[in-house]
This record gives sequence, structure tokens and C-alpha cells, in this order.
Amino acid sequence: MKISTPNCDNCVFTEELGRDFNIRQKSQGLAASIKNFIRPSYKLVEAVRSLSMRIGFGEIVGFLGPNGAGKTTTLKMLSGLLFPSRGKLEVLGHSPFSREREFLSQISLVMGQKQNLWWDLPPIETFEIHRSIYNLDEKDFRGRIEELIDMLEISDCLETQTRKLSLGQRMRCELAVSLLHRPKVLFLDEPTIGLDILMQKKIRKFLLDYHARFKPTILLTSHYMDDVAALAKRVIVINNGLKIYDGLLSDLTEKMQPEKIITVILNSETFPKIEIPNVNIVSQESNLFRLKAPRENVGKLAAALYNTGLTIDLTIEDTPLEDIIGNLFTEKSNFQQFRTNV
Repeated sequence: MKISTPNCDNCVFTEELGRDFNIRQKSQGLAASIKNFIRPSYKLVEAVRSLSMRIGFGEIVGFLGPNGAGKTTTLKMLSGLLFPSRGKLEVLGHSPFSREREFLSQISLVMGQKQNLWWDLPPIETFEIHRSIYNLDEKDFRGRIEELIDMLEISDCLETQTRKLSLGQRMRCELAVSLLHRPKVLFLDEPTIGLDILMQKKIRKFLLDYHARFKPTILLTSHYMDDVAALAKRVIVINNGLKIYDGLLSDLTEKMQPEKIITVILNSETFPKIEIPNVNIVSQESNLFRLKAPRENVGKLAAALYNTGLTIDLTIEDTPLEDIIGNLFTEKSNFQQFRTNV
């Protein structure tokens, strides 16, 4: 159902969105099993709780959270696979759970752990099936196929049975078949899971190039923080079904980890005395030192180290994004801080 609302500036809109599941409980022992069979007991689990977010047209947004946080459940509601328990939800001005053809022809959901390709067919035949499903013009279809084959470098595997493809080949073909109808919204759930570093980089580069050309709205979940850092400037973080942060990735990094890591190699195994506050030596291996210092003091520290005449090499880096996100989930004070700011 197409909705007439004031949310026309938002490609994706949710307000107090929630989804519950009744999980059947199982106790150990024969007697307990018989009792559960006759009179089963259930536990109510709130997979998503009061999730409100607005995503504009053409945005790439990272959707982060630990396992069980509610990310995949949210993507399934946004794509119309699950009906929400409560709240409001719109994608492209449609109610996703109405599953209208006009809506479905404008979205695509790619799940790294599930496939759209037919297992016993070569990808090129699956592409033909999707051409019929989406009623694509033959000329448009051929042009898009050639474009995607070139961008994803899959010309060598189109006629190989899908079950015989490598994971990397299969994932690139999955992206191709999901983009044949040129969706306006792309939901990506762990698109690089299980891939090696080289293949992850290829997928990221393709997504950046594709977004630059066609400007789809992309909502991305990934446990590989390099995916998020490479693709998304904005992130939404959820935990236990609750949103705890929504904003720029750079702001999250600065708020959660106001320090930088400095690695310095000296021509001495003794660290020089430097009068700069709040500089801590994290570790030492012979003449290699790892330090932490507040961002505002890093420039002064680097200059001071070079002025000693002992510095052979020096690098400055942010705390790994995995550590920052992990701290957000594990520290209750951080959870409360971000919960009150969103």
C-alpha cells in the first residue's frame, strides 16, 4: 500500500518500530519434555524495541550491533519479509509488509549467508529467470548484464554450475542478480562474510563504484569493520533491540576513544623523558614502543619525539573500530550515555 505521509524526504522511515518473538522453552529430562509437549511454555523475546530512524535518499548507512542485536530482523521488516509487532514503517513511501509489486521492484535484499542463485543452474540462467520475474526489456537487460559482469569481474564463471563456484565468485554473482532490476534501495546483510581480504576489498570497491553511478540507498550490516569504514560515513548502532547511537562514524570514534595510538621505533631501548601530559606507554618490545595519547596532544608528542634525535620511525593511528564498537556494547556507562543522546 502506497502511503501519503509527510515523510517524503526519507527513503527509509521507522518510528517506535518493534518486533517480538514467542520462543518455545525446552527443559531437560524426559518428564519435562513430555510436560512441554502437552503444555508448552513460551518466552517473549523483544528482538527490536522502539527503533526510530530516518534514512535519506542515496545515503549509505552502516547498521551495527552484536549477534542477536536485531539487525537482520530489522532488515527483514524493511524488506517486507516480517510483519512488525508495533510501530510505523515506510520504505520509499510504501508499507513493506504489503509486498506490492511496485515496492518489490525497487528494493533488493542481499544476505551473505543465504543465496538468490539457483544451486543447480549456472548464474547466467538465473539472470534470465530474474529478467522474466522483473519483466525487464531485452535491450536494458543485456546492457545491465554487461555492465555488472564488467564491474564485478565475473565473465569467467557465468556458465559454471553455481554449486561449483568459489564463495567469492558466488557472492559477486549474488550481487549481480540482486542488482539486475537496478533497485533504489539495497539492504546488505553481511555481504562479505567468509570472504578473504582480497575479495572483501573487491566487493567494497564495487559497491562504492556502483553507488557513485546509480546512487541507491544502502543499509549495510557487517561484522567486518573495514566494510563499514570504507563505505559508510553514518552509522546506526543497536544492542538488545535498542538504538544506542545514530550519527557520523567519525563522531563515534572521537566520543568513544578520544585517544590515538602512536607506534615509535627509537635507536634506544630507554624511552626519553617528555613533558607532555596523559601520554601512556602501552607496550614495549625492545626499541619499539606503543603509546596512547589524547588526540589534542598527538602533534606535540610527535614533534617532541623527533626533537630527541632518537626516532627511527613513527606512525599514528586510531584505535581499531572493532575495539571501539566492542567497548560500546560491553560498558554499561557507554550504553547509557549513547542511549540518552539518540
